[in-house]
Amino acid sequence: MKKKNLITLSHSALWLYADLCKPVCMELGIPQTAFDILMFLTNNPEFDTAKDITRYGGIKKNLVSMHIEKLVNQGYIERQNVPGDRRQVKLVVTDKAFSVTDKGRIVQKYYYDFLIKGLSDEELKVYRKCVDIISDNVDELNRKIKTGAVDCK
Repeated sequence: MKKKNLITLSHSALWLYADLCKPVCMELGIPQTAFDILMFLTNNPEFDTAKDITRYGGIKKNLVSMHIEKLVNQGYIERQNVPGDRRQVKLVVTDKAFSVTDKGRIVQKYYYDFLIKGLSDEELKVYRKCVDIISDNVDELNRKIKTGAVDCK
């Protein structure tokens, strides 16, 4: 067995993904974080606020704010008011962003297909079940941390 645990594997996988995205980001002249925001909004239309990007996209709040402003100014994203809640602002990817997101989806597909290469359908089924369980556990631990119900002793 290789000496990688979930944390080191996650970090390695994220660095590898960033390396794959570099040529697209350089070609289009956008930073990795802006690319990640556009891809997140495109791939997760149900999560369309800056708060969602921070919470579910794993990007720090100050970076999200800065890059959203740039993406709006560049015409890749539009802000829309949410009916019934004037404090909420929905982020919508524009048609101009498709030049980025189309290339991004090709990179993401290559990355995913490469990572699961050699896994059988049954192994993928088990993997997906494990990811769902771990995701549920992450959500539960997050709730415990927020309510102060964690005691690591």
